[in-house]
Amino acid sequence: MLDVAILGLGTVGSGVLEVIEKNADAISQSAAQEIRVKYILVRRDYPGAPFEKLLTKDFSVIENDPDVRVVVETIGGVGAAYEYTKRSLMAGKSVVTANKELVATHGYELTQLAKKNNVNYLFEASVGGGIPIIRPLTQCLAANKIVEIYGILNGTTNYILTEMVRSGLSFETALKNAQERGYAEANPEADVKGFDVCRKICILAALSFGRHVYPRQVKTQGIENVTLADIGYAEKLGCRVKLLGRAIHRQDDGKITAYVAPHLVRGDKLIASVEGVMNGIIVRGNAIGEVMFYGAGAGKLPTASAVVADVIDAVKHIGARKWLSWEDGADELIYDSALLESRWYVRTAAGKEEVSEKFGEVEILEGPGEIVFVTPSMNEYQLKEALEGIHVLAAFRILE
Repeated sequence: MLDVAILGLGTVGSGVLEVIEKNADAISQSAAQEIRVKYILVRRDYPGAPFEKLLTKDFSVIENDPDVRVVVETIGGVGAAYEYTKRSLMAGKSVVTANKELVATHGYELTQLAKKNNVNYLFEASVGGGIPIIRPLTQCLAANKIVEIYGILNGTTNYILTEMVRSGLSFETALKNAQERGYAEANPEADVKGFDVCRKICILAALSFGRHVYPRQVKTQGIENVTLADIGYAEKLGCRVKLLGRAIHRQDDGKITAYVAPHLVRGDKLIASVEGVMNGIIVRGNAIGEVMFYGAGAGKLPTASAVVADVIDAVKHIGARKWLSWEDGADELIYDSALLESRWYVRTAAGKEEVSEKFGEVEILEGPGEIVFVTPSMNEYQLKEALEGIHVLAAFRILE
């Protein structure tokens, strides 16, 4: 029997407890021994709960118990979660987490600390919820040089954009629906402003390219300015609007570029068909070409499933390290994403003559008091220069 401790009893923590209890036999068979939850760290009481005897408010009890070999961190954030993770690793305990903010911000430091103490720091559930992506990146695709990884990494924003298409809802109404269904938090800022996707693409970039990419290095734009007009024009152009996180490893100079932004995605691309709360991740390798990972990107049990899979992995590797680390990042290793060239969707209140003067012969769609056009391929700086003096209502990259 091997003892584990769960830090936190929110959505993910309670899901982990549920999965371990419900699937105890299958988990024991996979881990080659019984896994028992010995402690649950909480901040409040749960009188009469069936797990009441497991509760503790004192982390040092867990930290100093040599029988606890694996700690499951489900607190979230970078405060107490960061402190308890460091203390667990230094105490010789492997740590499993779904905390994308912590991994994106301190992943390099924590993987190095795990290495120093001959334990593991595992975080499959930090990206994509129940979608297996981190293990395939580090194992199944290990023979590839990954050159690009991108995708729909947030179920909340994808649900909102899908409802704007399917039901003709405004952004505000679709967001309200998402909150009522439990798909969005009361404060949805991390989702709709792209911060959640930013953290996830940082983790995927680090694993794919071997260098830490910090959230401050990732230009991030959310979907709060996407309108029904943009959705309608995109459909006329044979596209869907999707919020993408994207990271590219430049082969000529070895630099990494990563950014988050709404894109118009051509309807014939696989990622365009990912709808509702689902996630889709595209990996492009020099040997395998493009592969796509698809599934539920969030939710109590899908996320808990990925967390418990990491617990099993940690149990099977007690006293042995898994390779799951990368080198530290640096600003000089980052390539400015604004220099990436693409065609652009532009919605403007300018006249056709003004647009033609700036961009030459382009296809123009006319609407009430506005026009839409698609630019030739150019980078973001060139676009801004060309649009100087023009009243721009929206401008998004086109993924082709």
